[in-house]
Amino acid sequence: MEKKKKIGLTTKIFIALIAGALTGVILYFAPENKVINDYFINGLFYIVGNGFIRLMQMLVVPLVLCSIVCGSAAIGDTKTLGKVGVRTLLFYVLTTALAVAVAILVANIINPGVGVNITNVEQVETTIGESSSFSETILDIIPTNPLESLATGSMLQIIFFALLLGVILAKLGERVETVTNFFAQFNSIMMEMTTIVMQVAPIGVFCLIARTFATLGFDMFIPMLKYMAAVLSALGVQCFIVYLGLLKVFTGLNPIKFIKKFLPVMGFAFSTATSNATIPMSIDTLEKEMGVAKRISSFTIPLGATINMDGTAIMQGVAVVFTAQIFGITLGMPEYITVIATATLASIGTAGVPGVGLITLSMVFSSIGLPVAGIGYIMGIDRILDMTRTAVNITGDAVCTTIVANQNKALDKEKYNK
Repeated sequence: MEKKKKIGLTTKIFIALIAGALTGVILYFAPENKVINDYFINGLFYIVGNGFIRLMQMLVVPLVLCSIVCGSAAIGDTKTLGKVGVRTLLFYVLTTALAVAVAILVANIINPGVGVNITNVEQVETTIGESSSFSETILDIIPTNPLESLATGSMLQIIFFALLLGVILAKLGERVETVTNFFAQFNSIMMEMTTIVMQVAPIGVFCLIARTFATLGFDMFIPMLKYMAAVLSALGVQCFIVYLGLLKVFTGLNPIKFIKKFLPVMGFAFSTATSNATIPMSIDTLEKEMGVAKRISSFTIPLGATINMDGTAIMQGVAVVFTAQIFGITLGMPEYITVIATATLASIGTAGVPGVGLITLSMVFSSIGLPVAGIGYIMGIDRILDMTRTAVNITGDAVCTTIVANQNKALDKEKYNK
């Protein structure tokens, strides 16, 4: 008698995602009910969904610290580490700049802001992000107090400190074996904690999606379907043409197999709308399904979750064109070049948590003199777009990791093609 095949975690997450969407739609169209609103939508769903997000956020700082220390220490040779780091950074920065350019091009084809009646759209008070000079942005990478950086979750500073620590551990070798083992063991603890937390992922995903669809309100984004279409189209071009094209060119691997194997991670990123939460799942999938060595992915994936925000940059590019059109402001090539540069820099160090792209968007608007109030017109529908662009963000990280692993002979192609 054959044993019944157990349903995998990724399958459970997808089932929860679909079930949550259906539940949310039913609740949205159901008659107004105080019990449903207070005890389910804003009660149970809100507490469980956000509780799950908090559990994932709890793991992020120690996981990123240990992953990068262990990853950079495992690479060992500082020359090799330098090559991996430079290639990864170049890939991330160039694809982000390309993402903004794609967004601006698509937005100017679709013209999302033409004919939009902004008086019918709910206005929301926005928070203005403070713009920093390029020199300050670079200097801010270096922590003045690593413990404070860990406490406040300053990801770029944590990555800088962890990278430096890992390089020194690799250089000193056996003399600091105890410290190296401590980080390796603590990393194992964090991965096990992640596995435990992930067991409740389907429940968390169900509650998050159900509440999103139950409260979204279709009337809010009907006037902005063209804006949504522009963002989604640009995200599609970046994900399925730019990324997969780069994967094929630099590795010769089958891009379809990549998408099939990485789809569960994309689904999880979509449901949680946070790049940081997908770090352990991305590393695990790349190792077990794609054959990417963990010493590469444990360095590139946490780094990508911090500085490679192509999906966010795409939203910002489309939002600039959309806002300029609804306010009747004409943008020329100098303004678009400024947008590409500012959005690329703004995405570096952006926290991989839901909704943060709207805060950094104010910096982009300010750089070319667009009214920051325009952000309020897109906040109502940003949640769905935030979920989609997070899936694109983490796909870019994984493609980069696969390419870098292939270039460093740390990719098992037999496992990838299996």
